[in-house]
Amino acid sequence: MIKTDTAREDATGSLAALAVDIRAWARELGFPSLGICGTDLSPHDERLREWVAQGLHGELDYMTRHGARRWRPEELLPGTLRVISVRMDYHRADSAEPFGILNDAERAYVSRYALGRDYHKLMRARLARLADRILAARPGSAQRVFVDSAPVLERGVAQKAGLGWIGKNTLLIDPRAGSWFFLGEIYTDIPLPLDAEFSGMHCGSCTACLDVCPTAAFVSPFVLDARRCISYLTIELQGAIPQDLRPLIGNRVFGCDDCQLVCPWNKFAQPSCEADFAPRHGLDAARLTELFAWSAEQFAERAAGTPLYRLGHERWLRNLAVALGNGPATDAARAALLARSEHPSELVREHVTWALEQLATR
Repeated sequence: MIKTDTAREDATGSLAALAVDIRAWARELGFPSLGICGTDLSPHDERLREWVAQGLHGELDYMTRHGARRWRPEELLPGTLRVISVRMDYHRADSAEPFGILNDAERAYVSRYALGRDYHKLMRARLARLADRILAARPGSAQRVFVDSAPVLERGVAQKAGLGWIGKNTLLIDPRAGSWFFLGEIYTDIPLPLDAEFSGMHCGSCTACLDVCPTAAFVSPFVLDARRCISYLTIELQGAIPQDLRPLIGNRVFGCDDCQLVCPWNKFAQPSCEADFAPRHGLDAARLTELFAWSAEQFAERAAGTPLYRLGHERWLRNLAVALGNGPATDAARAALLARSEHPSELVREHVTWALEQLATR
């Protein structure tokens, strides 16, 4: 009995020591926060199913395509016992002031996460290095890395792992770091000590994020109608943007940060020192007419390696046409739109026509 208890204590101590090492390795790799949770992700699974049942996911078919694997980690990696959740900050202090761009209708607003290198590649490479170190410390163990690369309930995982709470804007909020960060995960079969899940919700009576949303996309606190969300409309939606929502998009051409910009907790946001997240090609303050003039070849070259690339040139022009139509009726704006009025894409032509009609009314 004594030997058994001693062995158990040794194993527990060894796992606790490994967890300490993993946190240290994560910090070295640029992950300032790491938490560990089990595989029970309730009640986040019930909330996801209810959200989908209401049709609020729009064309996000991947939210339903993988069934229960999204909330059952062991179905993605058989034998999974723990999920390691990490955050990586992306807000750069050297990018143009967001409200200044939003208030300048001749400039394009690109979501702050998309100004630099695509985070998927950077985070996946770092997480792979962390997984390799875990494997070296625990030979024979199994690890699998995820960065938006499979059906993972990442915000639910992060809350369970103690990284923060899911706010009224549906984003994860860390009381020490706000919400300007990416999340990534490692599934493992090592029974590491569990962290306490983040309890409570610290938004209080604040409704700043709900009130500021340009398209009133929040059905209620904690519930987002993706079909009205500007990030969905400018990034995920494949076809035409609904005409009634176009005027509300303003000059946001790729994503939207309004609900984060007004969140009081983001006064604690930690500036990122990752050089890869620095703005490229002046995208933090570029003029709409300048971006609208990019050829397909220029778009492919300049967007390569950034989140913009997945949009494609056609939808890039679609979004910019809407923004130009929402801006001032300058000679430059009209000339830019007229230059695309006979574009081969019907999608582009339709949005250009709409934009020109908008400018004609001013």
